[in-house]
Amino acid sequence: MFDIFVSALTNILTFQHIGYMMIGVLVGLMIGIFPGLGGIAGLSLMIPFLYGMDTTSALAMLIGLVAVIPTSDTFASVLMGIPGSSASQATVLDGFPMAKRGEAARALSAAFFASLVGGLIGAVVLTGFVLIARPVILAFSSAELFMLSVFGLSMVGVLAGKSLVKGVAACALGLVIGSVGGAPATGEFRMVYDVDYLYDGIPLIIVGLGLFAVPEIVDLLRRDRSISEHNTLGAGWFEGIRDVMRNWWLTLRCSGIGALIGAIPGLGGTVVDWIAYGHAVQTVKDNPKFGQGDVRGVIAPESANNAKEGGGLLPTLLFGIPGGGAMAVFLGGMVLLGIQPGPSMVGSNLDLTYTIVWSLALANVLGAGLCIVLAIPISKLTLIPFKLLAPFMIAVICFAAFQATRTLDDLIVLLAVGVLGVYMRRFGWPRPALLIGFVLATQAETYLYQAVQFYGWEFLTRTGVMIIIGITAGSIWLGLRARVSEATPAEILAEEARDTATGPAANIRARAPQITFALVALGFFAVGIHDALKQSFLGQVFPLIMASAGAAFTLLVLSFLVWGKPNHAVSSDTEHEALAEATPLRSTLGAIAWVASLVALTAVFGFVIALVTFFVAFLRLRARASWLMTLILTAGCTGFVLTLASALNMRFPGGVLQEMYRLPWPFS
Repeated sequence: MFDIFVSALTNILTFQHIGYMMIGVLVGLMIGIFPGLGGIAGLSLMIPFLYGMDTTSALAMLIGLVAVIPTSDTFASVLMGIPGSSASQATVLDGFPMAKRGEAARALSAAFFASLVGGLIGAVVLTGFVLIARPVILAFSSAELFMLSVFGLSMVGVLAGKSLVKGVAACALGLVIGSVGGAPATGEFRMVYDVDYLYDGIPLIIVGLGLFAVPEIVDLLRRDRSISEHNTLGAGWFEGIRDVMRNWWLTLRCSGIGALIGAIPGLGGTVVDWIAYGHAVQTVKDNPKFGQGDVRGVIAPESANNAKEGGGLLPTLLFGIPGGGAMAVFLGGMVLLGIQPGPSMVGSNLDLTYTIVWSLALANVLGAGLCIVLAIPISKLTLIPFKLLAPFMIAVICFAAFQATRTLDDLIVLLAVGVLGVYMRRFGWPRPALLIGFVLATQAETYLYQAVQFYGWEFLTRTGVMIIIGITAGSIWLGLRARVSEATPAEILAEEARDTATGPAANIRARAPQITFALVALGFFAVGIHDALKQSFLGQVFPLIMASAGAAFTLLVLSFLVWGKPNHAVSSDTEHEALAEATPLRSTLGAIAWVASLVALTAVFGFVIALVTFFVAFLRLRARASWLMTLILTAGCTGFVLTLASALNMRFPGGVLQEMYRLPWPFS
């Protein structure tokens, strides 16, 4: 064993190995900063360059990229309120409010240092458990995996704000949207209505960007000022590092959670940050302000999502079972290099396994160090007037969303989900609850079907299942005691003082927009129920139950809105009604119209022509920029997008013009 350790260390501590790893780290850093792309795009970019490389150097590049993307994607989450990837969605809840408060540098440095610790712990876990993990991982059957999905759904109790009813209704909405497409049990297509785009379901990146990115852009456009509300960046990266050290026990716990969940094949990493975030909310007692800019809400998910990469290598190396999309591409790279995952990775190839493990640890150190160095200069973006940043952000999320299926439908669905996110935020429906429901819908249904087929309903009596049920019950109990709101205290007080009218008629007039939104949600659930009843028994059970539960809770929301007293209405925990009079509906619709205009122009002229036209129109009409500034910013954004598309071999959305004429690149 000692000889194996020495061989692995010799492999990684060479100039060539570290050099190739640094290349992977730099590419991962650039990919991670660009919101919406994530590890799949970065690894796919690397694969063609692996031909002819020696195994150790090629693995160094891949590991460097895998390690740094969960770190660098934090830039977009904190600075713009746009999830950099599916693994950094929970970071938005507290990281972006910190940036708006003038503490972007502190939030970024805390995130990066927590990511460094999490990555190292993930590597330590992988080192220690690589020999004993096989029987542990095999002990997780479909029954246990289903209960773990239920455990993930229990985080809704944490993320529901002061309105648990709305939280459950939003989660049910996510579960129903997640069931669109083929049924796992029967292959029947549900709620597709002969729309080709819906047959494979709605992509996660579209839902994440629509729920979080579009509402933040609309809100910042409405307020018409820089992201940060202060003229300084506040405490710098030393303060963020001290935050992690002060909360060392929380960092260690969440890193352990990330490593353990990452090691479970099939569960994937899209929910690990929410579980870690929920754990922080449940356990922190010292003046918690989660959802309003609590640095611990940044530390918890960031330490977990980096540790998850170490855990995710376990099933990938031992069984050839990737835990997520990025690990699937990494597995393809291993096969391309002639490395066959399986028992040999803890046998004859154990030295190679430890080379991969320790390369992951070293890459985390390099990546986190680079990000910490860049934290302060990049965080200065928050001081730029948002009217100059807005067109770039709108273009970025549209371009990133288009890469989901590379059809114009990506942009149309992004706009639709974005409008949903805007009004969920306005009317107090927790967006994270919907996202968790959406993420877990398919796997929860799949594992439930498999568990019942293999074990019958007796699967509920399995030891592992009962243990997870107990943990879930405790999580729900803790979640009901500490829930996260997206509102500030001032917004809550404004809501409580705004309306003292009593009686159903006065309430209906005051809350007509909210009631309309709830009725639309109820109509969606009704459509889901109607569609489910047309499927076979196995195809209808899951969406029928979820849609029925969602309809029931939405009816409760409506009853509170119509007959509830204003100060006790279910909607008193967000910025919707508190600022309704100060925020005219036309300002929100006007901001949405700018996003819609880029989608509409793309449908007619294609993305590149639409991008140039949109930039010029926005900067001249909305930002009142000079012609010189307009031309410089338009050329800069267009050049950046063209360079990125060329490097990653990405297509641009086409429109009617491209269907009528054959145009040269990049207009094709």
